Amino acid sequence: MLTYTQLKENARRFLSVTSLTLAEFESLVPVFAEEYKATQSSTHTREGTLRQRRPGGGQKTRLATIEDKLLFILMYHKTYPLQTVHGLQFDLSQPHTNEWIHRLLPILNQALDRLGYAPERDPAAFPQSGATADTPPALLIDGTERRRQRPKTPEKQRESYSGKKKAHTDKNLIIANERTRQVAYLSQTYPGKTHDKKMADAETIQYPDGAQLTKDLGFQGYEPSNVFTIQPKKQFRGKFLSAVDLLSNHLIAGSRIVVEHVIAGIKRCRIVKDVFRNTAKGFSDLVMQVACALHNLRTDFRYLRSFSYQLKNYFR
Repeated sequence: MLTYTQLKENARRFLSVTSLTLAEFESLVPVFAEEYKATQSSTHTREGTLRQRRPGGGQKTRLATIEDKLLFILMYHKTYPLQTVHGLQFDLSQPHTNEWIHRLLPILNQALDRLGYAPERDPAAFPQSGATADTPPALLIDGTERRRQRPKTPEKQRESYSGKKKAHTDKNLIIANERTRQVAYLSQTYPGKTHDKKMADAETIQYPDGAQLTKDLGFQGYEPSNVFTIQPKKQFRGKFLSAVDLLSNHLIAGSRIVVEHVIAGIKRCRIVKDVFRNTAKGFSDLVMQVACALHNLRTDFRYLRSFSYQLKNYFR
């Protein structure tokens, strides 16, 4: 049976299966423990019925410590194995594995939110979020798709089919902060048929006054008020771009690479990279939010706290 005590002895292996270093993991443990304790009651069970015995009575859980519980859910989120396979590593049956996954993932999400790593989800509150504290902030917007299993009904199949990816997908909008390289805003999850521009219009995101927003041609016509937008020049059929326009497009592409790196960082967690198999309502949206928050945590430890970033920020 796999435990935190065993795995922490090999830092490289620990990073591979959780996406976090030991320092990052240990910073998350105290808040995760508090959030987990808040879900426990001394008088009622999780189903809301009165307890027939004291807390701690009955069969002992395989996930004995809070570190083991956190390791369990981080490993599932990072590696995304079959639940039967994941249960074998912790001496759990598939039904118990499924129960623990749906029990611990919301707690992990709440812990990351308390630490300030969760991206903003409220379009009206976005201008007041900490991720837009720069004056004015330089933001990058892009859409990202995640493959999912084909739905059973023809109606849902048509909704989730993405002509761009030639697969059934779930889609989200990502707004990244160019300076911090973190996810500042995450949209709701949309079916793969939805176009990037339609998602942006449906979200009705409010931006800080004077913000700079860099976008690609998928957002043609998206012009929020009080925002300076930057977009590559489109080449029409039978015409050619001038040398100035080509140079401008090259520079814009160079700045937009940051949002592509952010999306790649989010998809270090294979649960948002592999074909998504879970069918519980709202679960696809939850795993994407957790993946973005984990990316923000890693960026905070490995980039924002680095000496080179602090030096660069000092001379801004």
